[in-house]
Amino acid sequence: FIISFILLFKTSSLTANLSAHEKNIIMKSIIPSKNTGHTDIRFFDDIAYDSEAERNADPCTARDCKWEQASDGLVYVPFIIANHYSDERAIIERGLQSFHSVSCIRFVPHTNQRDYIHIQCYSFVGRHLNGQTLSLNRNGCLYHNAVQHELLHALGFHHEQSRSDRDQHIRILLENVTPGFEYAFNKVNTLNQGTPYDYNSVMHYDRYAFSKNNQPTMVAVPNPNTEFGKATQMSQNDITRLNRLYKCR
Repeated sequence: FIISFILLFKTSSLTANLSAHEKNIIMKSIIPSKNTGHTDIRFFDDIAYDSEAERNADPCTARDCKWEQASDGLVYVPFIIANHYSDERAIIERGLQSFHSVSCIRFVPHTNQRDYIHIQCYSFVGRHLNGQTLSLNRNGCLYHNAVQHELLHALGFHHEQSRSDRDQHIRILLENVTPGFEYAFNKVNTLNQGTPYDYNSVMHYDRYAFSKNNQPTMVAVPNPNTEFGKATQMSQNDITRLNRLYKCR
C-alpha cells in the first residue's frame, strides 16, 4: 500500500529558531498543495482518507488498520523511498530505524510484498491495501520528528489534538483558524490505548497551527501557559500506545 506523507510543520532542533509565524508560513505553503495526481484521495490537513465517512471514524474500529504481526512477534512494514530523495534519504532512514529500538515495528525494504509504503507530506491513517503513498515534501518538512509523525499516521494514529478527550486538555479557538481549515480541529472517536493526553506527543500540532492572524488556534486548559506541539521526537506515550496497539512483547 502506498503511503504519501505530507510531513508538515512539526518543530525540531533544525527549526527551533523559527518563529511561530515563520512555521505557519511553511505550513501554509505545504498544505494547499492538496492531491497532486490522486483524484480519488481526500485530505485532512496531513492525513489522506478515502471517503468522507472515514474522517470522523477511528480507523481501527472502522476497518483493520493494523499491519500484521509475524510469528516471531515482529511487525514488518515494507517500504520504498522515492529516487528523488538524495541528502534527505538519511533523515528518512533514521526515522524508520527509530521505531526498531522502542517497538516491535520493523521497516524493511520492499521486495515483492503486496502491501508496502512508498515514501514520496500526507499519510493515510492506518493500513491500506496495495501500495500506500507516504509523501515527504522536500521543502521544509524533512525532519526526524516529521518522519516519525507521518509513520505513526501510517501505523494507525491520529493527531493528539483530535483525541476523543481533547476538550479536557485543549480549547480550540476557531475564530483564529484560516477559513476552510476548521475541519482540521474535528474530534475523532479514538481509542487512546489507555494513555493520557500528551502535550509532548510528536502527533500534537503547535498552538498556531492554521492561524489566519498569528493568534493561537489552540490553548491548553486549565493552564493556558502549558507548552505543546514542540516535540522533536516520539514521546514515551507515543511509544506506549504504539506498543499497545500492536501488542509488542
